[in-house]
Amino acid sequence: MYKIVKKERLNQLVELMEIHAPFVARKCQPGQFIIIRVDEDGERVPLTIADYNRDAETVTIIYQIVGYSTTLLSRKEEGDYVHDFVGPLGVPAKLEKSDKKVIGVAGGVGAAPLYPQLRKLASLGTPVDVIIGGKSAEYVLLADRFKDFCDNVYIATDDGSLGTKGFVTTVLQDLLDKGEEYGECIAIGPLIMMKNVVKVTRPAELHTMVSLNPIMIDGTGMCGGCRVTVGGETKFACVDGPDFDGFLVDFDECMVRQGLFKEEEHKCRIGLGGEQ
Repeated sequence: MYKIVKKERLNQLVELMEIHAPFVARKCQPGQFIIIRVDEDGERVPLTIADYNRDAETVTIIYQIVGYSTTLLSRKEEGDYVHDFVGPLGVPAKLEKSDKKVIGVAGGVGAAPLYPQLRKLASLGTPVDVIIGGKSAEYVLLADRFKDFCDNVYIATDDGSLGTKGFVTTVLQDLLDKGEEYGECIAIGPLIMMKNVVKVTRPAELHTMVSLNPIMIDGTGMCGGCRVTVGGETKFACVDGPDFDGFLVDFDECMVRQGLFKEEEHKCRIGLGGEQ
């Protein structure tokens, strides 16, 4: 059993939890994820690690309340326990010091896994900027926290309630058109958003890493549910990823596979199904 030591509602559909998980906190790195089960009969839900504190032995997760299991998780309060908290899983992101600035691009809850990656780069001495997108102002996540280490925090909202009216790609294209130079782009968010980020960065020859979140069951590569095509080869997001070279990802195939159980799953209520 794993104790919830902190719970924070970020908006009406997204919450943050800090879980006491000593073994995970000791080993986890940016880019990795965990699988959580709320109770003994619960389904296995993969969630990217948003933060960790080795001294306090805690791991932070951020999740969108979208279906049965995340609704059950949302009913838990500080001091309650979750049944399983397995990890760290996946390959840590390859983050190295560079004199060239890195631009991060986050759509919706994609800000959660992007946060530790950019913070790690900043701690290594790499200059970083970030673009955060959301349907409206309340769905722009972690902007104040990114300001602690990012040189520039750009915001895009669909309705123009905060920052630039439009998509994250609108801001990214504008920055590149103005002559901003970056050594790498890290994009995390809905598949359609990441696909469209690559459409912007490919002509600029700006190397782009993306984080894939296909259907995942066991997190060990045994079930094969999370297979994706990268560079013409079959990869498993849980053990080969979740981060991959965005220029090599077959996004169209990923989106088809992700929609195979659309009728059985939730319908997104915060507008992340559309182009970003």
